[in-house]
Amino acid sequence: MTWRMPSETAPHIRTWMAFPSEGPTLGETDAEREAGYAAWTAVAHAVAAFEPVTMLVDPSEIGRARRMLSSEIEVVEAPVDEFWLRDSGATFVVDPGRPGVLGAVDWIFNGWGDHEWAVWAKAAEHARIIAEATGAELVSSTLVNEGGGIHVDGEGTVLLTETVQLDPRRNRYADRARVEAEMLRTLGATHAVWLPRGLTRDYGDFGTSGHVDIVATIPSPGVLLLHDQRDAAHPDHAVTRELRAFLETQTDAAGRPFDIRDLPAPATIRDADGDTDWSYVNHLVVNGGVIACGFGEEEADAEARGILEEVYPGRRVVTVDAREIFARGGGIHCITQQQPEVFA
Repeated sequence: MTWRMPSETAPHIRTWMAFPSEGPTLGETDAEREAGYAAWTAVAHAVAAFEPVTMLVDPSEIGRARRMLSSEIEVVEAPVDEFWLRDSGATFVVDPGRPGVLGAVDWIFNGWGDHEWAVWAKAAEHARIIAEATGAELVSSTLVNEGGGIHVDGEGTVLLTETVQLDPRRNRYADRARVEAEMLRTLGATHAVWLPRGLTRDYGDFGTSGHVDIVATIPSPGVLLLHDQRDAAHPDHAVTRELRAFLETQTDAAGRPFDIRDLPAPATIRDADGDTDWSYVNHLVVNGGVIACGFGEEEADAEARGILEEVYPGRRVVTVDAREIFARGGGIHCITQQQPEVFA
């Protein structure tokens, strides 16, 4: 049996998220923790304007979640330590041979390579919890992988990164052939495009070692949006040019060269922790809209909205300040996971 992961642009039943819980990711001070809660809540409310949102909430955070979240957002009580649900939760798939059947891929989650600081034992159960809650058929995988480490076009193409799926801290004995066979079995991907690396900051102690969803995405078959760092003082200036040169040599599953559209980075290139990885690529497509990352830069945020409106015609683009999310290691796409509609 081969499953198929629909494009993010396909109709959704809902978006899944996880509410923050106290730990190393949320922050050490009350102010940091409050900023984290507020950022996750703002994204949930933005998504809820377009489609239903279901939030996993740790028992210790139920009271806070109910105070901060609108009554429109469904709360499911479940153990939560890490709350990057794109990575810890299920990747939803459908079965072309069985109309109406929803599948939930349960990748092995080990905290992005079992970092010393990572606390992920509860998060490793999220895919199973979500599969049960949705009535989806569990698709077990022996591959250590995260939802932020893949992007698909729904027509057989998958974007991967050599330093993620082939990371020895994740999959010590994997090679490209084994990973591609698992992508075919679980996602229906017939053609893999292997990015050689991700953004610079993603290789720090708190990074994912190259998740693709902050670098590139496929808004429609044959079209590729690519993060573009235009400031030569930032190390990703060279990285994104190398990635563009590589992707210009690649094709999708249908054999088409990619129509690459650049999505410029905001002007800020450093924060308190070093070179930024702020990226407009890390947006979420929802029913009738796009939830875009904002960085408090009016001109750059507006330019990104314009590009997103162009590549997602007919969708309303809404910007949500993502700086507090990026300060914790990711963006809007990283904390959300779409559940596709299945048709009987």
